[in-house]
Amino acid sequence: MATLEKEVAALPKHIAKIEKTLESHVRRLEVDRGALAANQRDRKKIDGDVQLHNQKISKLREQMAGAKTNEQYRAFQNEIDFIAKEIRKAEDRILELMTESESLDANVKKAEVALKEEKQAVEAEQKRARERTAADQAQLDQLRTERTAAAATLPKATSTTYERIKKKWGGVAIAEVESGRCSACQILLRPQYFQEIRRGDQLMTCETCGRFLFYNPPVQVEDAAKAL
Repeated sequence: MATLEKEVAALPKHIAKIEKTLESHVRRLEVDRGALAANQRDRKKIDGDVQLHNQKISKLREQMAGAKTNEQYRAFQNEIDFIAKEIRKAEDRILELMTESESLDANVKKAEVALKEEKQAVEAEQKRARERTAADQAQLDQLRTERTAAAATLPKATSTTYERIKKKWGGVAIAEVESGRCSACQILLRPQYFQEIRRGDQLMTCETCGRFLFYNPPVQVEDAAKAL
């Protein structure tokens, strides 16, 4: 029962952990998508700026055709040259953004595929956890019923002692005697006390930790062979 209760309690934590990991991957994908969208916005803006620059150059050339003096002509030409440099800078930046965009787009597509697979895995794990929890709960209910029935057959003093020991040691109230020692606290039992436990005609507890003790006599090879 204790093992089942721990498993039932642990399953939601396990699911919460993998769901948290999934959420972090979703957020990372959103960041990548945001970076790709920002890249596209920057390219669009710079493209618009280049168009405006080209329009301005066209107007300047029209105005330059009507220049009356060399000074006016050179002034128009200088302004055209300056805008042309700005266009070249913008076009270089567009090329950089296009290169960055390829990497960002690849990352987004890769992350989308991985996230889809991860979501499917999480959903499958959630289903398994629900099924395992239901099975554990059904077994727990059955064991609790059996435990209640078994406890009802014990003397009240024994039940009270059992519950006290169980509470003290985190749910483990019984220990096996192995090689003359309590398997729980590993303290060596007194020889006479060990012999009394071996007889098995009364309930006995460890003199050190207080747990109920039981002894399973070793099985002889000859006896095991006869049983087969």
